Amino acid sequence: MLHLRSSAGSHRLPESVRRGLTFWRRSIQARVVASTLILSAGVVSVVGWFLLQQTRDGLLEHRVDAVVAEANDETAEARDLLDAAPGIVSDPFGQQQSLAGTLIQRGETRGYSVVLVGPTTPGSRIADGGASRTRGLDTRSVPGSLEQHFDSSSSTAWTYTSIRRTGPDGTVTERPGIAVGSQVQLPSDAESYTLYYLFPLDEQEETLALVTRALLTAGVLLLVLVAGMTWLVTRQVVTPIRLARQVAERLAAGQLQERLKVSGEDDLARLATSFNQMASNLQRQIRQLEELSRVQRRFVSDVSHELRTPLTTVRMAGDVLHDARRGFDPATARAAELLQTELDRFETLLADLLEISRFDAGAAVLELDDVNLVDVARRIVDVTRPLAEQRHVTVEVRAPGDACLAEADVRRVERIVRNLVTNAIDHAAAEGPHAGIVLYVAGDEHAAAIAVRDHGVGLAPGEASMVFNRFWRADPARARTSGGTGLGLSIALEDTHLHGGWLQAWGRPGEGAQFRLTLPRRAGGVLRHSPLPLVPADVAEPVS
Repeated sequence: MLHLRSSAGSHRLPESVRRGLTFWRRSIQARVVASTLILSAGVVSVVGWFLLQQTRDGLLEHRVDAVVAEANDETAEARDLLDAAPGIVSDPFGQQQSLAGTLIQRGETRGYSVVLVGPTTPGSRIADGGASRTRGLDTRSVPGSLEQHFDSSSSTAWTYTSIRRTGPDGTVTERPGIAVGSQVQLPSDAESYTLYYLFPLDEQEETLALVTRALLTAGVLLLVLVAGMTWLVTRQVVTPIRLARQVAERLAAGQLQERLKVSGEDDLARLATSFNQMASNLQRQIRQLEELSRVQRRFVSDVSHELRTPLTTVRMAGDVLHDARRGFDPATARAAELLQTELDRFETLLADLLEISRFDAGAAVLELDDVNLVDVARRIVDVTRPLAEQRHVTVEVRAPGDACLAEADVRRVERIVRNLVTNAIDHAAAEGPHAGIVLYVAGDEHAAAIAVRDHGVGLAPGEASMVFNRFWRADPARARTSGGTGLGLSIALEDTHLHGGWLQAWGRPGEGAQFRLTLPRRAGGVLRHSPLPLVPADVAEPVS
């Protein structure tokens, strides 16, 4: 058990998390602010992403136009230099090196790198050798797709790339750039040579980073502003609602004089006015009902007590007549017997009314003891056997053992079970294979239960919740063969509530009914389940 407790405790949420979840569930203001922030963050993110994309595309488009134009100008100047140079037909290598030196030197002063490779033939690549390049430049910075372009075309082309450079200390840097390729023809050998210009995008990166920081700052400030505005707006709405909740809680606690403060003429003020009017009407009606209830309880109690003296006198006279009935003529003797029967029922009704008045007055108390529900069930079966035999009904007890203990008031528990059994006898089938009544008894560590099952007329939908009402009958024309007063199940329910237990009913027309009493094993315990099912196991589920 210690291991189980420690395992269960390790899976419990921290106190701070539980407090946060409780605050989130209870605060509509927090949920509205959080929802607004989330939606606003989504909108700001989408708008910011769109603006960044537009800015990035604009910067790159402008940079591409500029570098392509610059590359074309450099290529045109290279062609002019070649045309103006003296014809050294026998030294194409020297002419290539002279051109490469001029272009590389110009590129270092203007911030771009140059690669001159050739002669260029279809399928030739920079990696094959014969390339002149800016110092420290990795020739792999020229994309293969750009090289493949000149296998079939001599027009100028460009693409994005990553420019890799090696510093004097051996460190390798890599930064985004644009590679532009074009071709020139050397007069010395009349072969085509390819020029690759690699322009870095440092300025565009800095500009984009600046725009990103500005958008982030503006977005954060906008979200803070939206959160503050939402909090202020919701506070104006939620504060009166919280005040109304507090006043409603005090009204529910019995402080019927509580009212909301009305200020202004807006919708919330009109709501407060309507709330106060409702509270005043409820206070007036509750006081009227309390007065009527008090008068009713006092009336029942007074009438019950006042009837005891005349009932005692009538009972004495009735006993004398009943004892002397053998000397009367048959009609008078029968009248004496009927008088005695109705006096018995009248006394039972009076006792039930007195018990009900004690429940209404809150004067009922428990005399707790360890009660064996199996013994209680068997005693009730013995007591009700004459009535059951009169109705040709069998009553039996089914329990998994001889003991099922619960801390309860044995007198009240016996009264509950007796009322359930006599009620079942009244409504049980008088003949057939299902003419019997079964009392099921079961218990576990937390609860003990008794279920009374009959196979009589059953209960129609909705009657299971009405069967415990005072003087209620499913069929008003049906006579009570057990001589009941109509208060038995109501008193049983009050006795059950006094124990902190459950008394529930199930029934279906033509399939009988089952009443289940569930009590905590220890007084004051909280019930969470019952050891016995409410729906009998022998009942087939309806086909939908």
